[in-house]
Amino acid sequence: MTPLTSRRTAVRAGALVVAATLMVSACGGGDDGESDGQVTITIAGPNQWTTDPDTFGPAWEDLVARFEEEEPGINVETNVLPADFGDTLSTQLAAGTAPELIFRSVSHTADQVVPLDDYLQEPNPYVEGNERWIDLFNQDYFGPDAVSARNAAGNYEFIPFNLVILGLFYNAEALAEAGLDGPPETFGELISACSDLRDAGYDPFAITAGFLNQGWTVQNISSMLMAKYADEWNQYGPDNEPGRSATVSIKSMARAVLTGELDATTIPEVGETLRLTKEFYDECATPNWSGITTGGGFEDLLSGKAAMAYASNFYAPLLEDAGFEWATMPFPQVTEDDSALSTGEPARHGANTEGTSYMIPSTTTGEELDAAIKFLQFITSPEGGQPWLDGSGGIPSLEGATPAPGLEPLMTGVWAEPLPVQSLSALVPKAKFWTPIYDGYLLGSTSLEDTLAGLREDWIQWATEQVEDGGWTDDWAQS
Repeated sequence: MTPLTSRRTAVRAGALVVAATLMVSACGGGDDGESDGQVTITIAGPNQWTTDPDTFGPAWEDLVARFEEEEPGINVETNVLPADFGDTLSTQLAAGTAPELIFRSVSHTADQVVPLDDYLQEPNPYVEGNERWIDLFNQDYFGPDAVSARNAAGNYEFIPFNLVILGLFYNAEALAEAGLDGPPETFGELISACSDLRDAGYDPFAITAGFLNQGWTVQNISSMLMAKYADEWNQYGPDNEPGRSATVSIKSMARAVLTGELDATTIPEVGETLRLTKEFYDECATPNWSGITTGGGFEDLLSGKAAMAYASNFYAPLLEDAGFEWATMPFPQVTEDDSALSTGEPARHGANTEGTSYMIPSTTTGEELDAAIKFLQFITSPEGGQPWLDGSGGIPSLEGATPAPGLEPLMTGVWAEPLPVQSLSALVPKAKFWTPIYDGYLLGSTSLEDTLAGLREDWIQWATEQVEDGGWTDDWAQS
């Protein structure tokens, strides 16, 4: 999972706020009528670093200035998109009017974006001695064996500017005031701590409306309960050929759904994941969370209103001026005392490429396509990208690059290891992408039974879409 979309105005560091949008006056194929011989490109996406509607912040502005100095024939314009950026970009993709570079996490089909495989096999011109651009990346996250690096068609369609990892950020002083010796280590301790924090006058955990907080909680819990199925479902490698993957691949998950091995109505761990998610929401979430559509979230932690909040590594810089002692922790472990279905697995989130990743619409051609590729190459070169990483709280996607100061703790231990199984919250059909699909159950208006039946249908639709996008012809994919 991906980044939050409501951010604060300071350093953008935090993981959620999706990286802003570099938009250009020429959408799609570009404007051949540039009178001064300049090529203008646009990068469009959400603001992952600040709440400013006009800029992604100083680190982005510096990045663009350095690129334009390196490539004086190219102008880069930025367009910061609001929280509904996904709907905007998906509509533009379908209409053929999307700008040259767009944020990756939007509903789309493989033919709507440019496959980057051939470019990745060529040298990155901004790195002396490089023979293949793909070799510059950390191969665990973006390379031939990385599960999430390619789409269902088997193509590289995006370039990761950084990596992201989610964590639980907390106010250590608030926990102490509530009589807690330290952060909760088990799910039961978390629920108990939430009660103590409310008694001390805090919202235990900052939660707002939307899919992100729900999806992260479901992922954190399902990463523990569903790990037992990894060996059984792991049938295909990252290249979609028979084999195995570090995390059960998308094709393997689609197979499990369409063969009935993964059925929300029959796998008890699915219902248990939702039950524990609802318990967390009922006992810990901000009161009336479903009505909070702007602000809140991490801002409530910064202001001292909330004691805990989800945040990515992007948020660390925002806490530099916090008036309290803060720290991070993984989601607490679900033990046998918390659930009879506990396997003893610790929670994992895993660093991934869902941070700031951009792709090129297939309507981008000619000089605009060349310019867009150059920008992607520049930001993923050590000299081009490192200053931006340092200023934006990014974890580098390149091999051997240096994480921004203060992020090392999020990248250690089991929490940073790959998920055994794809998150259940990722099995979302295109029509429901980014929608809060668990609202009914969490708010008590939909029964668990009906919610699971709805998930079953959603998962079948999702798997069918993956088969179509991938052009898979395996026997199980034809039923």
